[in-house]
Amino acid sequence: MIGRLRGRVVEKAPNRVTLDVHGVGYDVQVPLSTYYEVGDPGSEAELRIHTHVREDALQLFGFLTALEQEVFERLIATSGIGPKLAIAVLSGIEPAELIAAVGQGDAARLTRVPGVGRKTAERIVLELKDKLARLAAVAGPGVPAPTADRLRDDLVSALQNLGYHRPPAERAVDAVLDDVAAGEGAPGFEEALRSALRHLTR
Repeated sequence: MIGRLRGRVVEKAPNRVTLDVHGVGYDVQVPLSTYYEVGDPGSEAELRIHTHVREDALQLFGFLTALEQEVFERLIATSGIGPKLAIAVLSGIEPAELIAAVGQGDAARLTRVPGVGRKTAERIVLELKDKLARLAAVAGPGVPAPTADRLRDDLVSALQNLGYHRPPAERAVDAVLDDVAAGEGAPGFEEALRSALRHLTR
């Protein structure tokens, strides 16, 4: 398997880069973030490579950073998401923002990425929430801790994605946040969501 390529950029387009490595041209599909940062034709570049093998094709997907590649590989391990859709996701949202959205259960943010519908967004949040949590430290300051207002908005959005109407969802979230107002800081997202669901099912 090819894990890394270093060579001269021959051609580049928003979704692919061709690298000349010792006379061999490698066609590498890339997200927009890599396209913008890789050099112009004639310059040297080094890409991390994910080799995707199918019965009828061998495809190369390239990334400038380890974070991009790891998020991509987590995405394609999600049911129903192939490499082309994973590249589209990374082209529509920065890795750090994606990690934050998944960690906060913000499926609505993911649906703003072209090609990602509501069910796909909810599946990404459900399957990757725990798996992407450890990447938050790698992503650095681009993954902010949610404020109380942001937590409220994220919880209401998550409940709406689960099929609840906004007014009762807001009442349940407000009740949860009122319960902890005298405590030390806001609860975590998952804990608050479970509490809100208990309010709604009483």
